[in-house]
Amino acid sequence: TKLSFTQLLLGHRPIFAQNIKVNIMKNFRTFLKWGFIVLAGLALIFFLFVFWVKSLVPPKNLELETTKAIELPYLNENIPLHRGKILAIVTSTNKMGPEATATGYELTELARAYYVFQANGFEVDVASPLGGNPPVVIDDEDMGVYDYAFLNDTIAQQKLKNTIRIANINENNYKAVYFVGGKGAMFDFPDNKKIQTIVKNFYETNKVIGAVCHGPAALVNVTLSNGQQLVENKKISSFTNNEELLLIPEAKTIFPFLLQDKLIAKGADFKEGTMYLENVSHDKNLVTGQNPWSVWKLAETMVIQLGYTPKYRALTDEENAVKVLSAYNTYGKEKARVLIHQIIKEKQQPLSRLLIAKHSIMSGIKGDIGGFVNLLSLTAYAKKMNEYYKNH
Repeated sequence: TKLSFTQLLLGHRPIFAQNIKVNIMKNFRTFLKWGFIVLAGLALIFFLFVFWVKSLVPPKNLELETTKAIELPYLNENIPLHRGKILAIVTSTNKMGPEATATGYELTELARAYYVFQANGFEVDVASPLGGNPPVVIDDEDMGVYDYAFLNDTIAQQKLKNTIRIANINENNYKAVYFVGGKGAMFDFPDNKKIQTIVKNFYETNKVIGAVCHGPAALVNVTLSNGQQLVENKKISSFTNNEELLLIPEAKTIFPFLLQDKLIAKGADFKEGTMYLENVSHDKNLVTGQNPWSVWKLAETMVIQLGYTPKYRALTDEENAVKVLSAYNTYGKEKARVLIHQIIKEKQQPLSRLLIAKHSIMSGIKGDIGGFVNLLSLTAYAKKMNEYYKNH
């Protein structure tokens, strides 16, 4: 009698069915064995890859943390005579969003501009909406020699612990105002009436106004005496939607608005640069920067707008990395390699491999596998060049 396959499985041929069962179990164990081997191999490859990537980045230089401002020639040599005062304004907001995430002003965005102004003959006062000691955000990976010097600067830290309450500001004492970024600025800058008055009066009396990253939130609700919005038809840069949403996908529910959207809605001629690279817009007395990597150029542009030539300053390792990344984005990998060679060998200048590696990871997050691979390759090349010329 012919039996169907179903009947066989149901036991009409018990010995044959038993053999099938044994074979299935044997094959299943083999599958599990090789599956485990494959997964273990992939895990090993992944951890080796992570280890290799970390090896491309130099270890943190702990000596930087003890840097003093007096040790930096830029801050102590050939300082011009007193040229007046600049007011830096930071946020007082320390929490944001439904989860009350910690926020504040970005230390690097204050420290670097503070020292550019000081090195070029300007005294800097620091103010905040509430006065007193404002909340600060410190990203260890972004900290450089000037940032640590700022933390160890007794005078600067005394000013920070006792920031001037904005309501008590005497505008006549200052030649320029600089709005420091930090996500907290999105909450207490836009609707602050005193900030609006300061910006309006500074603009209408031809004083210089600077703002970086989220700092331009101070400009979005400023109406001039003629009824026109301050930013209308002005070239403006700020932290972009793409930068915001990559870091905080739920940004639209956390912030009162996206800064780029708000500026455009107010009529700004918004100038968007490459994500997380230097980009400064200069429209007469209004100077704005896209992100933390724009601070050096923005501060020196403000000095120029105040009528002075900025004193010489050696580029930082991060600025040189930004040049490499800009070359890569504009001209491709080979041009970037040439620039790395020039910076390390010919100019003997420092280069931040960490920043290039971080941009590689960001390319991966965005799904740009080519960019991920190319930028990792450039990071490895920079390490190779640095070690070669250090040993020769």
